Amino acid sequence: MFARKDLLGIRDLSQEEIQYILNTAREMKEKVDCVEKRSHQLDKISMATLFYENSTRTRMSFALAGEYLGASVLDLGVASSSVKKGESLIDTGVTLDQMGIHVMIIRHGMTGSAHLLARNVNACVINAGDGSNEHPTQALLDIFTIQEKKGRIKGLKVAIVGDIAHSRVARSNIFGLTKLGAEVVLAGPSTLLSKGMEVLGAKVTTDIKSAVKDADVVMGLRVQLERQKGGQFPDLREYSHLFGVDEKILRSARPDALIMHPGPVNRGIELSTDIIDGPQSVINEQVKNGVAVRMALLSVLIEGRKQNETAYQTWKSHRPSMEYRQDTRCTH
Repeated sequence: MFARKDLLGIRDLSQEEIQYILNTAREMKEKVDCVEKRSHQLDKISMATLFYENSTRTRMSFALAGEYLGASVLDLGVASSSVKKGESLIDTGVTLDQMGIHVMIIRHGMTGSAHLLARNVNACVINAGDGSNEHPTQALLDIFTIQEKKGRIKGLKVAIVGDIAHSRVARSNIFGLTKLGAEVVLAGPSTLLSKGMEVLGAKVTTDIKSAVKDADVVMGLRVQLERQKGGQFPDLREYSHLFGVDEKILRSARPDALIMHPGPVNRGIELSTDIIDGPQSVINEQVKNGVAVRMALLSVLIEGRKQNETAYQTWKSHRPSMEYRQDTRCTH
């Protein structure tokens, strides 16, 4: 059983917890592919998406994940909510909590925002990306895709190329992949790299060819111009020439290397069109697997919560004389 109230990052998850989610996602993928296999497992469960930053894949896949499991799915609509009147994140969360929301999925530009929300609400909170900190559900779907295609994670070399410094995807993937035994190599311009990533367990280089050499997986990352200060590289054309992955660069990887990207892809910048649409690309599969992984997360969080509440009621029935205030907030 997954005993946590929230899913805030990969960093704190154990290898066993990660694998439990992946195993559940394998079961859920059948429900994505086959309408008849979808269930009302989350009937009477309400979930709300709070996206303070733009998103297509993450937001839609969470909405569909909830729908495919029978949950009531609501979107806050930040642009038209009281947030625009100055309401704080905590007050917004508490308001939704009082309305009976069971799960809140948050994407926010502030690092630590998901943790802040989780500490102040009884609902389960799922981090859909907080600043440049973590994007745990993206990493889980990436790892799921690799494991599905390669049959393992341990012993694989994964090259992650692009805007590393601003990438919450890279951070979460480093945590998850290294815990499962993969070698992670990061490559990009020196201005978009952080030596601090080596402390997290990855190798760091500005030499894209050495990063990709003999790689089992090559993952491109979007150049996040919205998070950058000026002058971190001359222009996108120059970036593409020096750090874009094309067919020539890909020849350095293993012949059966997977091509991945969290999306959206800037074609011809991070990856060339021929490899995006080529036989080694699993980018579209990542999208499908994103729904399965997010279904798995909703399932394990709600199931764990139900079991915890059942255990509490059992405990309470054996201690009728003691006053105890139930608090379902995260205690780990």
